[in-house]
Amino acid sequence: MIFLPLVLAAVSATDKAAKTMEFYIGTYTNPGGSQGIYHATLNGETGEISAPTLAVKAGNPSFISLSKNGRFVYAIDENTDGHVAAYRVGADTKLELLNTQKVIGSGLCHTFIDGTGKNLFVAAYGSGDLASLPIQADGRLGAATFQFKHQGKGPDSDRQEGPHMHSAFADPHSQFVYACDLGTDDVLAFRLSPSDGKLQPAEPATTKTTGGAGPRHLTFNPQGTVVYVNTEMGNTVDVFSRNLKTGVLTAVQTISTLPVGESVKGKSTAEIELHPNGKWLYVSNRGDNTVAVYAVGREGRLSLVEIVSAGVKIPRSFSIAPGGKWMVVAGQNSNDMVSLALDPATGRLSKPGHRVSLGHPVCIAFKR
Repeated sequence: MIFLPLVLAAVSATDKAAKTMEFYIGTYTNPGGSQGIYHATLNGETGEISAPTLAVKAGNPSFISLSKNGRFVYAIDENTDGHVAAYRVGADTKLELLNTQKVIGSGLCHTFIDGTGKNLFVAAYGSGDLASLPIQADGRLGAATFQFKHQGKGPDSDRQEGPHMHSAFADPHSQFVYACDLGTDDVLAFRLSPSDGKLQPAEPATTKTTGGAGPRHLTFNPQGTVVYVNTEMGNTVDVFSRNLKTGVLTAVQTISTLPVGESVKGKSTAEIELHPNGKWLYVSNRGDNTVAVYAVGREGRLSLVEIVSAGVKIPRSFSIAPGGKWMVVAGQNSNDMVSLALDPATGRLSKPGHRVSLGHPVCIAFKR
């Protein structure tokens, strides 16, 4: 009995911690606006978002990745050609610069940490390059161990005059890396050597999406047997089955992210994410400023549940909070972020709840 108060205190502290979820925000910076990477919290009960505070000054850290242990943040710098920065998370949530590394390529746009936590993959939109950098034990980035420049073009002469590598993701088992090239309509596949981060083209090395659709990002189902690719220009989700041994992708389905009959002109997809329970898929649409919600069925096939307002202008990024009951959406052009309640049983999203202001937020990374 004498230990009961201590036990209750520990449970209370744990419960309180579980209700408050931390996240970092990448932004586009400018004088009088955002100044770098920001930190905020989400109340897991009410959806309230705290006022964002500056974690570190940086130039256009438009895409960031947070390590699984929550100790390090990695960010691109769109102000320079080919620089990636590593930061240590301090006890006060501020970020301390550890080092930067130069990689070949211009217009860096995406980073991803593989499941081992030892490799960071970087995509360069402007030049069509892909790089792999080792993450050292102290969180610093080593020099690139692999760099690849894609070639080719697509049917859209305005946006597909050459390769535009838009993202790269390791599969859930850290055996393959898949990269989306908007400029060539290719999803590229590489075999990954987790020990050193080196990549070798798989066989086949590329899988095509619909011509002119422009693949942007992708995500896997929990088992890694299905891959979902959102096309930026086609406003679709392409569903592929995946052979776990060979990495081969096989087309299963293409489904629109817009209402039936709605033109894609002036619209483009941005983010894609699968709910932690694997039952629901979400894609943001810029232009009509919505989020499309799908139910995941047999063989990973999708059926539309609803298309709802994102509550912001140009929903460049969103992220489902730990626990799967809230989504935070970043409005690049409305200079704000909103929380949407999420029903894990139905996949449906509520109307926008709490809102906070922040200049040009474009990437959200929760501490998990």
